[in-house]
Amino acid sequence: MARFIYIVDSHDAARGSVHALLSAEPGKVIRDFRRGDDFLKVAATLDPGLLLLDLHAPDFADMDVLAVIKARFPGKFTVVILTTGGSAALAVEAMRAGAVDLLEKPYESETLLAAVEAGFALLAADGWAAARIGLARARIGRLSSRERAVLAGLIDGHANKGIADLLQISARTVEIYRANMMTKLNVRNLAQVMGVAFFAGLVPLR
Repeated sequence: MARFIYIVDSHDAARGSVHALLSAEPGKVIRDFRRGDDFLKVAATLDPGLLLLDLHAPDFADMDVLAVIKARFPGKFTVVILTTGGSAALAVEAMRAGAVDLLEKPYESETLLAAVEAGFALLAADGWAAARIGLARARIGRLSSRERAVLAGLIDGHANKGIADLLQISARTVEIYRANMMTKLNVRNLAQVMGVAFFAGLVPLR
């Protein structure tokens, strides 16, 4: 199963360095952002994962990102703070806001990798399933009634023509609804559609 990592750092070189280090290991899907606001704009559509959030001393404005994550996406992301000016007070503030660790630059590669592993362990133990269920249900909630009907047909194992017969519409119309559905679910293939449907509780357990 893929591990999702999100890096927020306004310094291109530093962000690229962290990305290169983490991508050296297989199984990780990494996405970069220059600003915390950029991350928050799409956070609702992202898979649960680990957020590496850089805070530049003495301006720790991105601490607000933690507050938003804690309020809006509990259990969905574990957050490790990266900072050039760490302090006990900052660490306490970060933990209260929901971070699980704080690393002060410069740090050893092994230290970052260990923090990432610890973050994923916490994510697995504390709300990953609930977060995935919530994300799936939110995506399903975007669908129109017709798109949900097409999804139900897919869950039942019907091809486009079979769904068209059931709904008494053309196969071409089913294709349009299906394409719109996949866009709203943020998936690329039928397997991913079924994954979203499963976590949303739409697929029978047996």
